Amino acid sequence: MTVVPRGPEGVGIGWRREIDLTVERMAGVDFVEAVAEDLHAGELPTSLATLRARGVPVLPHAVSLSLGGAEPLRHDRVEHLAAVADALGAPLASDHVAFVRAGGLESGHLLPVPRTREALGVLVDNVRATQAGLGVPLALENIAPLLAWPDAEMSEGAFLAELCERTGAWLLLDVANLHASAVNLGQDPEQVLDELPLERVVYVHAAGGVERDGVYHDTHAHPLTAPVLELLEELCARRRPPAVLLERDDRYPPDDELAAELAALRAVHARVRA
Repeated sequence: MTVVPRGPEGVGIGWRREIDLTVERMAGVDFVEAVAEDLHAGELPTSLATLRARGVPVLPHAVSLSLGGAEPLRHDRVEHLAAVADALGAPLASDHVAFVRAGGLESGHLLPVPRTREALGVLVDNVRATQAGLGVPLALENIAPLLAWPDAEMSEGAFLAELCERTGAWLLLDVANLHASAVNLGQDPEQVLDELPLERVVYVHAAGGVERDGVYHDTHAHPLTAPVLELLEELCARRRPPAVLLERDDRYPPDDELAAELAALRAVHARVRA
């Protein structure tokens, strides 16, 4: 039996400086997640300290480890994530199955990893090295791809499943990114769910996006869409995750609209449980 590490429960929201007071005052926020690179372990924002004092878990979410990159792992970035996780008293930390760096250049964007045995081996090594430098469990998130590398040797579900098996890492499953893969790559999201070790999902991301000219853009700047909520419901019907989090990074709506999106997520999460 897989024992899920102590982690978030319920429904949360991504903490951003632009909406810090909104998040503080909003009812029904069970946990929050903050971008690790935006924080300094020695000087946490007052808003996060306020939330922590109330007993609201704060999870650091990294975007720059480049775990899928062929270049040497940046240990200073691992150390930063570890320090932030420790300062927050976080039960776990996370980053993406992606690379952001190559040839000495930073892409500024999460790029997909080729689904080959060779690329998987590099990813496994980098994840293990990161785990060795963290004081908490590591969760890995699937990304929203705009393209797929040719000559894939494995499906996304099988790739992520083997990654978890070989490293002992956990999954931060993004259902909006599954939808992006369905639209942009023609991938069957239900097949991915069939292949994933859902018992290793510690929490879920859900976010809004927009489709233009047949391409889905995971903007985190638009309202939740029906397909994303339907995928969350499909996931919950198979195995209900402990928690789900709303991501919003731009074009922040009025507080009541954010609250309504949280309520929609909670309704799906609770309805399947009942």
